[in-house]
Amino acid sequence: MNKRTFIKSTLVASAGAALLSSFYALAGNKEHKLPALPYAPAALEPHIDAKTMQVHHGKHHKAYVDNLNKAIVGTPYANASLQALQTMMDKAPAAVRNNGGGHYNHTLFFALMSPKSTGKPSGALDKAITAAFTNLDGFKAAFEKEAKSVFGSGWAWLCKNPDGTLFITTTPNQDNPLMPLPGIRKGTPVLALDVWEHAYYLKNQNRRADYITSFWSVVNWAQCEKLYAAK
Repeated sequence: MNKRTFIKSTLVASAGAALLSSFYALAGNKEHKLPALPYAPAALEPHIDAKTMQVHHGKHHKAYVDNLNKAIVGTPYANASLQALQTMMDKAPAAVRNNGGGHYNHTLFFALMSPKSTGKPSGALDKAITAAFTNLDGFKAAFEKEAKSVFGSGWAWLCKNPDGTLFITTTPNQDNPLMPLPGIRKGTPVLALDVWEHAYYLKNQNRRADYITSFWSVVNWAQCEKLYAAK
């Protein structure tokens, strides 16, 4: 089993497999598809409301997928998987970068939430969080600070270095830590939080802090552990 196959099989074995498997699907002559949510839109209530999930997934995410398909027609990016596409963004036109990033980021984000959250990580990820941030509360405080600090639209990330150590970073717009772009700290995403207003405004209006606090109640730590364990 080669590395690509191993990573794919590790990810697709999880609860969010239907979404994460799209990272590895080749576009080619086929179009990128909007993955179905692995839970009902109302399943994350009262933490994230059904209307927000319906609009966020069915409108915003779908628009990124549709616009990405239009942007890659007849280009070298048409044959790249969604995962591979992220590593090509230093040369990609804005439409590919924005919509390809939007598709990847949202696919990951929706897969990293669950109505059956355990509330805390375990195993190797738990040990790595403790090593980097003292304990889970220390990590949450640091992550919340970074998420609140994003000016305008963007994302907060927990990422893994090649040596397994963890760090928190943010990216603007629909950029992510896989993109080889100036100002972006590269790493493997383990946890992602969308802090665009469309992710929380219907329920929380301008109260981003309330949305961030609610997020902890739906984090799919089991899925995060799969991402951390992948080589």
